[in-house]
Amino acid sequence: MAMETTITNQSLVFAVNGQRFELCNVDPSTTLLEFLRSQTPFKSVKLSCGEGGCGACVVLLSKYDPVYDQVEDFTVNSCLTLLCSVNGCSITTAEGVGNSKDGFHPIQERFSGFHASQCGFCTPGMCVSLFAALVNADKTNRPEPSPGFSKLTVSEAEKSIAGNLCRCTGYRPLVDACKSFAADVDMEDLGFNSFWRKGESNEVKLSRLPPYNRKNATCVFPEFLKKEITVGANLDSKGYRWYSPVSLEQLQSLLQLDEANEGTSMKIIVGNTGMGCYKELVYYDKYIDLRYIPELSIIRKDQTGIEIGAAVTIFKAIEALKEGNEGEFNHEDKLVFKKIADHMEKIASGFIRNSASVGGNLIMAQRKHFPSDIATILLSVDTIVDIMAGQRHEKLTLEKFLERPPLDSKSVLLSIKIPYWESSRDVSSDAYTKLLYETYRAAPRPLGNALPYLNAAFLAEVSLRKNSTGLMLKNCRLAFGAYGTKHSIRVRGVEEFLSGKLLSIGVLYEAIKLLESLVIPEDGTSSPAYRSSLAVGFLFEFLSPLTDSPVEISDGLLNGYNSTLLFKNSNQERDQFGQIKFTTLLSPSKQVIQLNNEYLPVGEPTTKTGAILQASGEAIYVDDIPSPKNCLHGAFIYSTEPLARVKGIKFNPGSSPDGVIALISFKDIPGVNLGSKTIFGTEPLYADELTEGAGQRIAFVVADTQKNANIAANLSVIDYDKKNLEPPILSVEEAVERCSFFEVHPSLYPKQVGDLSKGMAEADHQILSAQIKLGSQYYFYMETQTALAVPDEDNCMVVYSSIQCPEFAHDTIARSLGVPGHNIRVITRRLGGGFGGKGIKAIAVATACAVAAHKLHRPVRIYVDRKTDMIMSGGRHPMKITYSVGFKANGKITALKLDILIDAGMFVDVSPIMPMHMLGALKKYDWGALSFDIKLCKTNLPSRAAMRAPGEVQASYIAEAVIEHVASTLSMEVDSVRNINLHTHNSLDLFFASAAGKPLEYTLPSIWDKLYTSSSFYDRTEMIKEFNRCHKWKKRGISRVPIVHEVIMRATPGKVSILRDGSIVVEVGGIEMGQGLWTKVKQMTAYALSLVKCGGTEDLLEKVRVIEADSLSIIQGGFTAGSTTSESSCEAVRLCCNVLIERLVPLKERLLEQMGSVEWEMLILQAYLNSVNLSASSLYVPNFSTMRYLNYGAAVSEVEVNLITGATTNLRTDITYDCGKSLNPAVDLGQIEGAYVQGIGFFMLEEYPTNSDGLVIANGTWTYKIPTVDTIPKQFNVEILNSGDHKNRVLSSKASGEPPLTLAVSVHCSTRAVIKEARQQLLSWSGQNESDSTFQLEVPATMPVVKELCGLDSIQKFLQSTIGKN
Repeated sequence: MAMETTITNQSLVFAVNGQRFELCNVDPSTTLLEFLRSQTPFKSVKLSCGEGGCGACVVLLSKYDPVYDQVEDFTVNSCLTLLCSVNGCSITTAEGVGNSKDGFHPIQERFSGFHASQCGFCTPGMCVSLFAALVNADKTNRPEPSPGFSKLTVSEAEKSIAGNLCRCTGYRPLVDACKSFAADVDMEDLGFNSFWRKGESNEVKLSRLPPYNRKNATCVFPEFLKKEITVGANLDSKGYRWYSPVSLEQLQSLLQLDEANEGTSMKIIVGNTGMGCYKELVYYDKYIDLRYIPELSIIRKDQTGIEIGAAVTIFKAIEALKEGNEGEFNHEDKLVFKKIADHMEKIASGFIRNSASVGGNLIMAQRKHFPSDIATILLSVDTIVDIMAGQRHEKLTLEKFLERPPLDSKSVLLSIKIPYWESSRDVSSDAYTKLLYETYRAAPRPLGNALPYLNAAFLAEVSLRKNSTGLMLKNCRLAFGAYGTKHSIRVRGVEEFLSGKLLSIGVLYEAIKLLESLVIPEDGTSSPAYRSSLAVGFLFEFLSPLTDSPVEISDGLLNGYNSTLLFKNSNQERDQFGQIKFTTLLSPSKQVIQLNNEYLPVGEPTTKTGAILQASGEAIYVDDIPSPKNCLHGAFIYSTEPLARVKGIKFNPGSSPDGVIALISFKDIPGVNLGSKTIFGTEPLYADELTEGAGQRIAFVVADTQKNANIAANLSVIDYDKKNLEPPILSVEEAVERCSFFEVHPSLYPKQVGDLSKGMAEADHQILSAQIKLGSQYYFYMETQTALAVPDEDNCMVVYSSIQCPEFAHDTIARSLGVPGHNIRVITRRLGGGFGGKGIKAIAVATACAVAAHKLHRPVRIYVDRKTDMIMSGGRHPMKITYSVGFKANGKITALKLDILIDAGMFVDVSPIMPMHMLGALKKYDWGALSFDIKLCKTNLPSRAAMRAPGEVQASYIAEAVIEHVASTLSMEVDSVRNINLHTHNSLDLFFASAAGKPLEYTLPSIWDKLYTSSSFYDRTEMIKEFNRCHKWKKRGISRVPIVHEVIMRATPGKVSILRDGSIVVEVGGIEMGQGLWTKVKQMTAYALSLVKCGGTEDLLEKVRVIEADSLSIIQGGFTAGSTTSESSCEAVRLCCNVLIERLVPLKERLLEQMGSVEWEMLILQAYLNSVNLSASSLYVPNFSTMRYLNYGAAVSEVEVNLITGATTNLRTDITYDCGKSLNPAVDLGQIEGAYVQGIGFFMLEEYPTNSDGLVIANGTWTYKIPTVDTIPKQFNVEILNSGDHKNRVLSSKASGEPPLTLAVSVHCSTRAVIKEARQQLLSWSGQNESDSTFQLEVPATMPVVKELCGLDSIQKFLQSTIGKN
C-alpha cells in the first residue's frame, strides 16, 4: 500500500487549440477523441474506423521538454490515444490550424482551391497531417526556401497523407495541394486548380496561391502549460486509477499491489495503439503508463550495439537507427541499422508510428501472435531482450522470447539490444569478406498501413577468395514472419544447408526446395501456397544476384551485385538541401478542361461549396450536432446465424454492461415493424421470431453513451433455435435449386436484342458456357451510418439522418411510429460519403433511433461502429455469369448469350433495378445479337443494395471478359477485337433505341481515336514489348477500354426564395454527399436569376445559399443516386427561377422607366414593397422520350507486375470522358478521378468475404483495403471533352458520377495482359512453346490471385531451366 501514497493524486492539465483544460475525474478508458467530440466545441476530429487505420481522427500533439526548452510536435490518432496520456500536452485540431473566425490557414485554402475536398469527412485529418509535416520540416536546419514555400520536400509532402484514407477524390488533387508547399516543387507539375490558368508564369502562379510563410507553420505551445509541466498524471476516478510511475521501483510496487488485489484488472500502456487491432469489451480498474520510466525510454549507443527502451516509439527508434549512420559504427553496421529503419517506416502509418512503442509491438507478437514486422527484422540480427519479472531481470534472445508461452501480466519488457554487426576479417586469409543484409515485405499497400502477407529479413556473410569466381556463404540468418505461424521464425535448416557453401544456381535451387518444406502456413491461413511462394521469392531475390555472374571485390566492396543491397555505394541524387532525393510517389499529370462561357457562372470551375469549412472541420455532419439534454445512444444487435428462431437475448454471463437503459426489439414498435419500404418491397426493422440472414437487425440496445451501447451490443448473447427449419440458402446455386427468387416486374426487364440463333449460325467460332464469378464491394464511406431522433411536441419527431433519400425515411418512420406523416420531419444537411450505401440501408438506422426515442421519451442517436456497419450494409451485388459467344475469324462478335444469377440477399432492397442497369452498361459493344436471362436470387445472405454504378461495373467487366476470351481464342490483339466490336450509330440505335440520340451525339469513335493518339498507345505498346523481353521478374501490360453508359433522369423538386436583402435561399430534393450538387445548384441559380438583366446580377453567385433538405419543407425529394440528381436539381431550380423572373420583369421594366437603371438589391426591395411573391417551388419531371441518355468515355491503363510477389503497380492512366457542356468542370473532374479510383478498389484490392454462415469477416481497416495514395495511377491524365450541344440535356450537360468508375476495368485488363506474358515465359522455361492463353483473372485481382496465375512455382521452373541449360 506504500506505493499508492508515494504517487499523489493529481488533476489532468492540457490545452486544446490554446484553450486550457483541467480535469480531476476522468474515466481512464476515455479516448482523446471521445473527449474532444463530447466535451469541446471542436468536432473536426472524426470517428471513422476507430482502429487508427484511416486518419480521420488525427490531431497534432505537442510536448514541451523543459530541459532542452524544445517542443516536440507529432500526429496521433485521437481514437486510440487515451485522454489521461496527454497530461501537459497541447493538442491542435483542424480548427486550431485555421478557422472562419480567426482566418483560414493556407493549407485549408489550398485544399479548397485544388478541389481536394468532396464529401469532406476526411479533409480535417488530411489538413492536420500536412500541417504537422510543415511544422516539422520548418524546424530543420535545411536552407531557407524561396518565399511562399516551406522546407518540405515533394516526397515528404506526398507521404504526409499516406496514412489518410479518402473514398471520394482519388487522391491526386490532395497530393497536389500538399506539394504546393514543397520547396522543390515544379509549379508546372501541380494539377488543375482555381488559382491560376494554364500557361501563366511560375511567378504569377505563386502570387495567386494563398500566401504561406514560416509563421503559418508555427505551432505555439501555450506558456501556461510550460509552467505546469508535471511528469505524468496519477488519477483516481470512481475507483478507476491511472498511474504514471517514474521508476522501475514504482512500477514493481504497482505490479505487486495488483498481485495482492486479485479481483482488479490492469492494463499496461504506452501508446494504446494495440487497441486498434485487439478491441476491448471490458473496463480495467488500473492503467499503468510506462512512458515516464527512464529505463524504458532509453536509447543508448555504444560499440556493442544500440539499446532501445521498450517504451520508445517506433518513430523515435527509426530516428535513432538512422542517426546511427552518423558516427560510432562502421559502414556495414550503419547500413544494417538503416535497412531496419527503412523497413520500420513501412509499418502502419506515420501517426501510429508516432505513438506505438517498439516493446508494445513485440509484446503483441509474443502474447497475441500479432504478425509483426519488427519481430522478424530484429530476429534476423540476433536481438537481445531484457525482461523484468517481479524483482528478477532476465536477458534472452528475441528468438527464445517469442517461443516462450505468453508473457504474464506481471512481467514487463524493458528494452531490446540490436548488436553491432561487422563481417569477420581474418588478416592472414586471402579472402575478402562482406556482410549482406536485406529486409522484405509483401503487402497490399507499398507504403505500409497494411499487414504483410509475409515479411522476411536476411543477414549473410559472404567471402570471395582471390582467383576464385564464386562466392562462399560463410553463414546466414534467415527470418520469416507474418505467414500464418504463431510468431516469426529463423529457418535454421536452410541456414545450416547454406553455411559454407559455394553459391551456385544448383545450391540455390536445393536451398529453395528445403525452404518450401520448412515455411508452411498453419491450417486456416488465407492464401497459404502464395505465402510459401513469397518465402521462396524473397530468398531467391536475396541470393540470386550472388550466383548470376562472376563477381569480384574491390575497395572492400562487392561489385557485380545487381540488387539494392546495403553494400552498394549510394549513388542517389541529392537535392538542394544535400538530402537524398527520393523518387516521388506520383508523376506530373495532365488535366485538360474545356471551359464553357455560354451560361456563366454555370460552366465555371468554381470551388466546391463548403470545401473550406470542411477543411477547417467547421462543416457540420449529423454526428457533429451537439447532443440534446438527456440524449441516449443506441447500438444494433445483429444475427450471426443465417436462418434461426430468436428465442431471447441476454448479456454475457459475468458481464454487466454499464449504462444500459433499454433493449428495443420488434415488440416495442408502436406501428408497423418496418425498416425500409420501396416500390419493390419492404424490410422489417427487427427480426421477429425468425432471423433470415447473418447481419440482420435483431434488437437495439440503448445506453447513456455510445461506447457503453457498443460494448453492451458486443456482450449480448442471442439464444437461437434451428429445429425443424430448412437449411439456409447460402449461394445462388442453392437458390436456383430451391427456386428462391425475387420478382422483376416486366417493365424493369430489358428487351433482348437481335436474333441469337441467327447470330450463332453466322459465327465461325463459338465459346460455350464459360463462367465468371464476381464478389461484393463495401461502400467504405468515411462517415458510417448515423442518425439523431429528437421527440417534439404533440407526438412529433425530428430526425437528423445521413441519408440519400430523406423522403423514404420520413414515410418509414411515420408508419413505424403509427403517426401521420406531418408528425415527422427528416433533416439532412450533408453526407460524409454515400455511394448508394446511405440510401435504403440508412432508413432503418433513422427509424431505429425514432422508435427508441418515441418509447423512452428522450432523444436517441447512433453512430454505427465500422465493424457493425460493414456487417450490416450488404454492399455490391455478387453474381455468377455463364456466357456463350459466337464470333467471326476476324474477331467480330455475332451473338452473345448470358445467364446471370445475382445474389440479392435476404430482402429485396432495390435489387430489381439490376437487370436494367447491367444491360445499360453491357451493351457498350455491338454483340450482333444479345440474349440474356437474369435472375435475382433470394438467399439467406446480407441484403445487397445499390453501390455506385450498381450492375454497371459488373457488366463492364463481363463485356471485357468476353472480348478478352474471344481475343485469346483467336490469338488476336485484344485492342483489335475491341475496335472491331465498337458500335456504329446504327448498331447503337438498335441496342439503345431512343437513348442513342442523334449521330453527332455519339462521340465514342472520336474519343477512342483521340485517346489512342494522346496516350501514345502504339508507341507504348511497342516499348512494353521491349521491356518484357528484357525483364524476367517484372512485366508490363497496357489496355484501352471504352464505356457506353446509360443513365436516366428522375423527377426532382426545387424551391428558390429571394430574401429582402437580395440574398437567395435554395432547397432541392438532391442531397449533397461530396458530388458537388450544391455547387452546381448555386451556379444554376445565379445564372437563371441573372436573366432578369439588371445591375449587380454578375455577383449573384455569392448571394446564393443552398440549405439542408427538410422533408416537410420540400416534398417528393426522391433518391439522390444514378449520377443525374445534380442536373435534375439544377433544372428544378431553373424552373423556379423562370417563375421568379416572370414575376420580377414587369416590376423591373416599370422601375427602369422611372429610374433609368435598376440594381438587384433595389429590384428585390421594391418587389417586397409591391408584395411580389418571391418564393417559387417546382417539380422537374423529365420528358419520357428523352429521360434516358448515353455517356461515353475511354481509358488507357498501363501496369507493371512484380512476378515474385504478384504486386501490381498502376504506372499510368489516361481518361477521356464526354461531359457534354460541363456545369462545373472542376466538380466533374473530381467525380471522374474519384469514381475511377473507387473502381480500382473493386477490380484490384477490395475483398469483402463472409464466413460459411454468410457473416462478413472483412470488417475493418485491418482486413479491408481501399485504394490509398500509393496504389493510384502514378501518372493520372484526364481530359474532359466538351462535346457541344445536347439540346435535351440540362444546358447540354452530362453526368459524371458513376460512368467513369467502370473504366477502372482497364487496370484489370492490363494486369491480365501481364499475366499472359508471364505464363508464356513460364512455359518457355518448361520447354513448351504453345501457351493456353485462356484463363480467368478473378475480381479483385489481388496479389495472391495475380501471383498464382503467373506461377507460384515460377522461380523453381526458372532455376530448373537454368540448371538444364548449364
